[in-house]
Amino acid sequence: MESGSAIDGASEPNSNSTITISVKFSGASIPISISPHSTIKDLKSLLLPATNVLPRGQKLIFKGKVLEDPMTLTASNLSNGSKLMLMASQGLYQGDGPILKKAQVAPKVRKDSNSGSSNDLKKIPVKNRLDRWKATGVIALSECNLEAIPDEVWVCGSSARLLDCNNNSVKNVPAEIAHLTGLEKLFINANDILDKSISWEGVTTLKHLTVLSLNQNHITTLPPTLGSLNSLRELHISNNKLSGLPDEIGHLTQLQVLKANNNRMSKITEFIGNCHSLVEVDFSSNLLSELPETFFNFSYLKVLHLSNNGMKSLPSKLFKTCLQLSTLDLHNTEITIDILRQYEGWNNFDERRRSKHQKQLDFRVGVSRDFDEGADKN
Repeated sequence: MESGSAIDGASEPNSNSTITISVKFSGASIPISISPHSTIKDLKSLLLPATNVLPRGQKLIFKGKVLEDPMTLTASNLSNGSKLMLMASQGLYQGDGPILKKAQVAPKVRKDSNSGSSNDLKKIPVKNRLDRWKATGVIALSECNLEAIPDEVWVCGSSARLLDCNNNSVKNVPAEIAHLTGLEKLFINANDILDKSISWEGVTTLKHLTVLSLNQNHITTLPPTLGSLNSLRELHISNNKLSGLPDEIGHLTQLQVLKANNNRMSKITEFIGNCHSLVEVDFSSNLLSELPETFFNFSYLKVLHLSNNGMKSLPSKLFKTCLQLSTLDLHNTEITIDILRQYEGWNNFDERRRSKHQKQLDFRVGVSRDFDEGADKN
């Protein structure tokens, strides 16, 4: 966390209208420029992007005293140069911070059905492996300690239907991926893929691709050409470093499952509303404070995960138009039951949710029938 420059508040940052205070958190000192007439609650909002701690999870301490939200900085005896300490409540975080390290996975030992003996996949003669891949359409290379996709994969051409390279150390997806013209499912989870090391020109030529899974890599952006994957039904891009989704995601009108949790997204493009086939969406553990109003287009939406964000509101027509929605996870957000009850269609949604999750709710909250924002997450 850098501490070289102050985080500006809404007021004009000049010596007459702002003061600079220092907030110590997690071993770092965070300078904040803010009007002395602002409230402690305003200060907590400014600290959110610098700390990923939701305002309701922040406890600010000055000279041994916990500062109260309604008080102004002046009334709290804060002045230019004041030093505060921030303590965070466990679990009340927006986003997940640094990407989790992958577990080290030992290569699996597979049994070759032709020889009847156990051999590591990489020790199987190339000819036998190629024959099997072409005959089954399944190229299974997960957990093989690979640093690159073997060249013989591209020889499979149109016969390949599924390519699984999960849990390796693959560093790039070359343009040769385009040779697999019949590919329907591509899994490259938990590798070392960077933005510049994946040939999107090659990937986006795969017109039969229905599942694309790139979880747990180092991807920060998705290209506009993603929108040319017209057959895509599932996109899994969790545990990366995405700051957002391209507008062209709206071209994926057959997309049913979108999982982009554990990224760094602060805003979702309004064009996502064109993905009218969506059934399940997971945006949990990002940096979101709201969703675009175009979310009301999802008449097939059943599952929506938004936990561990700074969410303060929902699209106004979400409950009114998403009539199949029955699972909503708002755990660790700013949205309360009182806010939810103000939305048109809430009562009907709550009836659907209770019908589907009653046993789970009974288990979690006993006899209470109130909405538990985390109860639907499984």
